[in-house]
Amino acid sequence: MARAARTLRIEHLLERKTDKLSGGEMQRVSIGRAIVREPRAFLMDEPLSNLDAKLREALRSELKDLQMQLGATFLFVTHDQVEAMSMGDKVGVLNAGRIVQLATPREIYNHPQDVFVASFVGSPPMNIVSGELRDGRVVALSGRLELELDGALKERLGGRGGPVRLGIRSENVSIGPGAAVEARVHHVENHGVEKVVTLRADDHLFNATIPATVPIRIDSAVRFDWDAAKLHFFDAETGVNLI
Repeated sequence: MARAARTLRIEHLLERKTDKLSGGEMQRVSIGRAIVREPRAFLMDEPLSNLDAKLREALRSELKDLQMQLGATFLFVTHDQVEAMSMGDKVGVLNAGRIVQLATPREIYNHPQDVFVASFVGSPPMNIVSGELRDGRVVALSGRLELELDGALKERLGGRGGPVRLGIRSENVSIGPGAAVEARVHHVENHGVEKVVTLRADDHLFNATIPATVPIRIDSAVRFDWDAAKLHFFDAETGVNLI
């Protein structure tokens, strides 16, 4: 018990009653109770869900350090993707009670298995729009955006043509005077060092992430482009990633 108390820095709490503890202290005590049993695996079901943002961030780091110290397996259930992506060595994404992808956080983010994973993971989530493959080109946004696909990407798509669903991360959408297509600024969210800008092209809305220092106004006209090499292609009917 003394080792668990030292590990969790709760030695000064051992003589207190639980109704005298704060939320973060109660979480540490609960984890300490599990540690003293020396289990090979810990199951944590939303352990940080009722804590304020600052305490949640601190305990995320402490739990990760604790897992490394103990060398045990932690199975951590959460609806918070930041927790999952920052704490997990592997992440399992569930949809309707079924695991649809089990991979490292990097693989989940960069190579989502389907549209559900792509639109669930990421803040903001991946932009998903309807498109069409035509003779080695991809057409989207009601024909306003056309991109030439390189040889390697054409080969990976296996000469496929017709309707697809396209995915592009907001950081792979560029805004600048020399870009190919015009859109209107629909919304701007300031996130400190960066801004998430929602663009409107006809009836289509999608996000772009730009440096906070770039001046931009709601309802102003801007030009944008997508990085064709960063596009994701999903089956129009099943939503499964084609590459």
